[in-house]
Amino acid sequence: MNGWRPIEVLLVEDDQGDILLTKEAFDLNKVRNRLNVVNDGEQAMAFLRQEGEYVDAPRPDLILLDLNLPRMSGKEVLREVKADAVLRTIPVVVLTTSEAEEDILHSYHLHANAYVAKPVDFEQFIRVVRQIDDFFVTVVKLPAQGQRL
Repeated sequence: MNGWRPIEVLLVEDDQGDILLTKEAFDLNKVRNRLNVVNDGEQAMAFLRQEGEYVDAPRPDLILLDLNLPRMSGKEVLREVKADAVLRTIPVVVLTTSEAEEDILHSYHLHANAYVAKPVDFEQFIRVVRQIDDFFVTVVKLPAQGQRL
């Protein structure tokens, strides 16, 4: 990336409390990145493919994905994103309450870039969001907007 620009983050989450916590974590951490939110897997795919009401949606640089979603599960979203030649380069962090070994293994099998169990404690949740942001903004090199092979 040339110079600093805000990172577009897509949060795919149906729990309003977790959405609020994530927004608050972004605010408290002074995260300057843009947080876009959709509430289910079908909305996520429409957002990513810029369909319907999301025709002008920005291409995310990072997806924070819950596994337990209505209408289309997080695993199905992950499978579709990583199977799509246009979308597969977007890093996906599974951010979910499940600590089940089979969910962790399945997520990595589907090419998740990271798997993070949501802490229930507010302070820990804030710290986790800050660490995800720090890692993907300051450590990882992301492709420039719209770049692909």
